[in-house]
Amino acid sequence: MIEMILFWIVILSIPATLVCGSVFFAARSAPRARYDEVPRSRLVRGVVLASFGLAVMAFFAWSTHEDQPYDDFGTAVTVLAGVIAGALLILGLGPVIAWLLGVLGRSASPLPPAIRPAVRPMADKPARIAAGVTTTMAATAVAVAVVILSVAVTAKARADYRPVARLGALVVEGFSPERAAAVREAVVQEFSGAPVVQNNSRRERGYFTVETADHSFLQEIHIGDQALLHYLTGDPSTPYDQKTVVVLAAGGETQDSMVIRYERSLSDPSTSVKTVPAVTVRPAEPRVGSVFIPAKIMEDFGFHLESNQLIIDPSLHRTSAIEEERLSRRLGATARVQVERGYHAPTGWQDFVAVVLLIALAGALTTTRSAASRRILRRVGGGSTAALRYFVACRAAFGAALGAGIGAVAGCVIGLLLAWPMTAPIGWDVPPRVPFETPWLLIAAFVVALPVLAAMIAGVWAAVPGRRELSP
Repeated sequence: MIEMILFWIVILSIPATLVCGSVFFAARSAPRARYDEVPRSRLVRGVVLASFGLAVMAFFAWSTHEDQPYDDFGTAVTVLAGVIAGALLILGLGPVIAWLLGVLGRSASPLPPAIRPAVRPMADKPARIAAGVTTTMAATAVAVAVVILSVAVTAKARADYRPVARLGALVVEGFSPERAAAVREAVVQEFSGAPVVQNNSRRERGYFTVETADHSFLQEIHIGDQALLHYLTGDPSTPYDQKTVVVLAAGGETQDSMVIRYERSLSDPSTSVKTVPAVTVRPAEPRVGSVFIPAKIMEDFGFHLESNQLIIDPSLHRTSAIEEERLSRRLGATARVQVERGYHAPTGWQDFVAVVLLIALAGALTTTRSAASRRILRRVGGGSTAALRYFVACRAAFGAALGAGIGAVAGCVIGLLLAWPMTAPIGWDVPPRVPFETPWLLIAAFVVALPVLAAMIAGVWAAVPGRRELSP
C-alpha cells in the first residue's frame, strides 16, 4: 500500500512540477526593464512547448474517441501521458503571459488616464508581475480542467454503476461455505423478525450458461426459493413454480423457454443441456440480463447449492446505518456487509478546486505588492487614499482577469481533450461512454469572481495603515 502511494506521488509530481515551472519560466522570460521586450528565444520555446502539449492531447483524444473496449493498462498510460501534455501546455504559456503583459503595457497609452497606470503592470518589477499573473493562469487552468474531467468521469461512472441489490437492501456476502450457517445465524439475531432472503451458487466448477431462444446469454443469475423471487420482483403476488425459470426484463420482451448449458471443463467433451420453461416479469428495479432459477431445477440438474449471499428485503425491513455498522462489526472479516444506497458521486475534487482557486487569487494579489508601484499609483492619484485604493484594485483586477481568462481557455482545452481517454470504456461488458454537460456557467463564474475578489481584497489591503509602503 505504501509503495503504491509513493509510486503515484512520484508519477503525479511530474505534471505538478511542469505546472509550477510555468511560473518560473514566466519570471525568467520577463524583461528586466519597462520598455524591454521578452527574449524571442524564450517566447519561441514557450510556443513550441504549448503546441506540442496541445498536439499530444489532441492525438490521444482522437485515438480514444470510438466507443469500443480499450486496454486498461494502455488507457492508464494514455491518460498519464495526456496529463503531462496538458502540463506542458501550461508550462509553455508562461513566456506568452510575460510577452502579452509587455504588449498590453506598451499599448495602454490610448486608455483614459484614470485607469492607464493600473493596466501598465510592466512599469515595475516585470518578473514579479509576470510570475503572479502566470500563477493565476496556471491555477485557473488546473481548476477548470479538474472540474470538466470530474463532471465527465462522474457521468461515466454513474452510467457504469451496477447496484449489488435493490435500493435500501442489506447484502451480506463474501463468506466461505463453512461459515455460511454462522453468518446466517448472526444476521437472523441482529434482524429479529425480518425475513432473510438467500441467494445460492453452484458448488461444482465449470462453464455454466443460461441462453435465450435467440442465443443471447444472461450474465446475472439468481438461484433460490420463492422469497428470493419476490425480493427480485418486489411483488409478493408473483407466481412461483419450482420448474419454471423467471426472466427479469424491464424492456417488455418475453421468453417462453431457456436453455441451461453446463460444461465441466475444456478437456471434458461432455456437455449437459436442458431446456426449461420460462416466463418474463418486470423486476423491482431495471436490470439487464437478470434471470431467476428455482433451486429445484438446479438440484435436478445435478448441482449442489451453497449460500453465497444473504439479503434483507427493503420492502419488509429498512436497514439503518446503525444496524449496518453493528452487523459489520460483529461479522468482522468473515463477510462483507453493505446497504445498497445507489451511486454517490465523489466530492473530494471540490476541495481541491477551492484550494487551487485560492492560489489563483493569491497570484493576482502579488501584482500590487511592491512599494514602487504603489508610489506610482499614489502620485497619479494625487496622494489620496481613495485614489490609491482605486488604482490598486484596478491593478489586481487586471492581473486576475488576464490570468483567469487565459487559464480558463487552457483549462477548457485540457479538460475537453482529456475527457476522451479518461472516459474510454475498459472491458467488454462496460457500456459505451455517455455525454456530459460541460459546466460553462461554473467556469464563467470562476473567470468573473477572481477579478472581483482580487479587486475587493486589494482595495481593502491598500487602505490598511502601515501597508502603503510595503518593501519590494
